[in-house]
Amino acid sequence: MTTAVDWLRTSTPGLLVLCGFAIAVLLVVIIKIKLEPFIALLIVGLGLALAAGLPVSEIVGTAIKSNESLLEVGFGGILGHIAVIIGLGTVLGAILERSGGAQALTSKLLGVFGDRGAPIAMGLLGLIFGIPVFFDIGIFVLAPLVYVAARQGGKSLVLYALPMLAGLSMTHAFLPPHPGPVALGGLLEVNLGWLILMGFVCGIPGFIAAGLVWGNWIGKRVIVDVPDDFINEADDEEPTGGTAIATKRAVVTTPPSVGLIGAIIAVPLVLILGATFGSILLEPGNLLEVLTFLGTPAVALLIAVLIAFYVLGIRRGSTVQQLSTLTGESLRPVGMLLLVVGAGAFFGKVISATGIGSALADAMAAAGLPIIVLAYVISCALRIAQGSATVAIVTTGGIVGPLVAAQDYSPMAIALIAMSIAAGSIILSHVNDGGFWIIAKFFNMTVKQTLQTWTVLETILSVVSFAVAAVLFAIVS
Repeated sequence: MTTAVDWLRTSTPGLLVLCGFAIAVLLVVIIKIKLEPFIALLIVGLGLALAAGLPVSEIVGTAIKSNESLLEVGFGGILGHIAVIIGLGTVLGAILERSGGAQALTSKLLGVFGDRGAPIAMGLLGLIFGIPVFFDIGIFVLAPLVYVAARQGGKSLVLYALPMLAGLSMTHAFLPPHPGPVALGGLLEVNLGWLILMGFVCGIPGFIAAGLVWGNWIGKRVIVDVPDDFINEADDEEPTGGTAIATKRAVVTTPPSVGLIGAIIAVPLVLILGATFGSILLEPGNLLEVLTFLGTPAVALLIAVLIAFYVLGIRRGSTVQQLSTLTGESLRPVGMLLLVVGAGAFFGKVISATGIGSALADAMAAAGLPIIVLAYVISCALRIAQGSATVAIVTTGGIVGPLVAAQDYSPMAIALIAMSIAAGSIILSHVNDGGFWIIAKFFNMTVKQTLQTWTVLETILSVVSFAVAAVLFAIVS
C-alpha cells in the first residue's frame, strides 16, 4: 500500500494518474452530481493536495498564520488581479447598454450596410458591443434588434443571429475585460495589452469564418421564422428592451451617438495598449510612468467608467443615486463568477505544488507535443466534458501555468498560449452548456437546429482562432 502511495506521489506516471483522476472527479461532481463549480473545484483541490501528500500547513496554513497557504494565495492572487477589472468592465457595459448604445449602433450599421448587408451589420454589432458587455447580457440586449432586422429582410432568423452571436462569442472568449482572458492574464502572468492584441489577431479570422462565412451559408439552409410574440414586442418600439423571455426595459428615445459609444469603448483599449507599447518603445522616464499608470487595466477602465457616468448619465439627466443603483444591479451576478475563478486558481496552485506540472512537462517533452497544442487539447476536453468555458480556462491555465513559467517565452508567445486556451474553451457548445439553451430559446430553434448552427459556429471559431495562434506561436517561439 505504501509503495503504491509513494508511486502516485513521486513518480511522473503516478503524478499524471493523480492529476487525471482529480480532473475526472471534478467532471463527475459538476456534470453528474450537479454541484456548483466553485464548491467542486474547492473540494477536489483540497482532496488532490491531501492525496499528493502536501503538508496541511502548506495547504491551509496554521491556526495562527494562513496568508501564505495555497488556499489563500491561490484565491487571493488571481482575485487581486481580476476582481477590479471584471467589476469595472461590468459597470461600463451596464451604462453603455442602459443608455441605448446598442440601439444607436444598430441604426447606424443598418444604415451603412442596407438590407442586403444586414447580416454583416449584425456581426459588427455583436463584435463592437461585445467588447464591454458579457455574452449572455449581449444576447438579451441585442436579440430584439436581430428580430427587427430579420423581419425587415424577410429571411431566416439564423442568417442575422449567427453573425451577431459570433461577434459576442469572439469578444467574450478572447478580449479583456471579459473573465476568461483576464483570468489567463493572471494565471500565465502576461500583460493584458498583449492579450488584447493577440485576441484581435486570432479572434477576427475566426469571427469572419464562423460568423460571416458559415453564418451566411447555413442561414440560407436552416429556415427559422421570427415568432409572433417577438415581432409584437419589436413593434411596440422597444428594440433595446426584452423579449418574451428577457426583462423589458424602457425605450431610449434619444440614444447617444455612435461616435460617442465607440470612443468610450476605445478609451480603455487605447490606454492599455499605450502602456504596453510604451514599455517596449520608451526609455524609463516621466512619460513612461504616466502611460504605465493610465494604462494599468483597473485605472484605464475606471477612467472609461467615469467618462461614461458623466456623458451617458449625468449629462443626460441621471442622478448619482441612479448611477449607484445601476452599478449595484450590474455587479450582483459577478460574485459567483469570481468565486469560480478563485477556486480554479487554487486548484491550479495545488497542481503546481504537487509537481504534477513538472511531470506533465516531462511527458509532453517525451511525446514531442508543443505546449500550445497541449493547452488547446486540455481546454477542449474540459469544455466538451462539463460545458463551462470559465472552468475550462481556469483549470487549463492552472495546469499549463507552471509549464509556461518554466520556459523563457516572450510576452507575445505567452499571449498566444492564452489564446489557444481561450479557443479551446468555446469549442463544441452542446446540451451541457447553458448558453446553448439560451440561444435555442431566444432564436426559436430546435435542439437539432441549434446543433446545426450554433454548435458548428463555436467549433469553427475555436479551430480557426487556434490555427492562427499556433502558426504565430511557431514563428515567434
